[in-house]
Amino acid sequence: MRIEMPVWPFPRERPLDPPDRLTDLRATCPVSKVRMYDGGQAWVVTRYDDIRTVLGSDDYSSVNTWKYQPSASRAEAERGEHSFTTMDPPDHTHFRKMLTRHFTVKRVAELRPVVQTIIAEAIDRFGALPQPADLVAELAYPIASRTMCHLIGVPYEDREWFEERAEIRSVIDADPAEAAQATIDLLEYVDRLIGQRLDEPQDDLISKLAHELLVPGRLTRPELVATVRLLLTAGHETTATMIGTATFVWLTHPEQLAQVQADRTLLPAAIEELLRYISMLHITVVRRAKNATELAGQQISPGDGMIANPAAANKDPAAFENPDLFDIHRDARHHIAFGFGVHQCLGQQVARLELNSVFGVLFDRLPNLRLAIPAEQVEFGNSNLIGVQSLPVCW
Repeated sequence: MRIEMPVWPFPRERPLDPPDRLTDLRATCPVSKVRMYDGGQAWVVTRYDDIRTVLGSDDYSSVNTWKYQPSASRAEAERGEHSFTTMDPPDHTHFRKMLTRHFTVKRVAELRPVVQTIIAEAIDRFGALPQPADLVAELAYPIASRTMCHLIGVPYEDREWFEERAEIRSVIDADPAEAAQATIDLLEYVDRLIGQRLDEPQDDLISKLAHELLVPGRLTRPELVATVRLLLTAGHETTATMIGTATFVWLTHPEQLAQVQADRTLLPAAIEELLRYISMLHITVVRRAKNATELAGQQISPGDGMIANPAAANKDPAAFENPDLFDIHRDARHHIAFGFGVHQCLGQQVARLELNSVFGVLFDRLPNLRLAIPAEQVEFGNSNLIGVQSLPVCW
């Protein structure tokens, strides 16, 4: 009897857990062929160790991977630009080194006073709203957007415009033409900002990159445009989703929230556990096999697409005991919520700063914060970032 190849992506039965189909494959066939939306095939990788191999080995490439994106809209949109995320060493190393010094632990720590001010002002405004209010739209997005706008040098008054286009690009089943147009709009917008900073430099990342990299010819203008676009949309959207979804997790695990409130030294480890537990990146970490190799007993051919699923890795019982439980006392630092290997998230220290700062004060400032609807009625989004779409709360 002919067995039908499963069609990727798999839906999540529970928004904070990887699809049951992935969990089953991890136990029965951890590297398994799937069929893409366009009829093509790729391998889906489900075990923690194998996923780290795919993301960390020179046998697998980030170049020419768009065709393995599981959505026509994202694949179409991404073809409109090229950034260092689609390069391999040494090209990737060259580009990343030019950016890394702006995202070191020391440089990010210098942002702390600004981030804390942004958070305090956002909570003040939120606390004055009529109740119930949507914590995602009215608190998480303003914090993430203001922080990224300050860091990069994007006018905050443009936030609704670029947030809308970033969302179009992320929705899994968006119209391909709309996603492609949203990408073009963002690239043209960033290009105009770069032109302005070349004429009138300011104390922001766009100005620094333009004058340090573009003027001396170390980057071309399209390369800089794609890089700034990536930093803008990835930086605000992921953090906003994480703030909203993490708040939902805290409110549905009040006993662990109380422990952190009583002992703030638990907060950094709790943030790492939140990153592991939520596993909001659904599908987009893809690679292409450069060489013939073997992975989990499967023969991989050159050119094969590899889908390395972070959610599956972060809920692998071989890497994390009782992985489906939220436990702030576990050591979750080896999660791959920010990826693994040379391509792991450049802005992860900014995200950690924002999350630690938000949850260091949110429940002090709003001690009676609670869900305004039953937890099972909270709406989760249908995009590549699996997180709460809205979070009605009272306080």
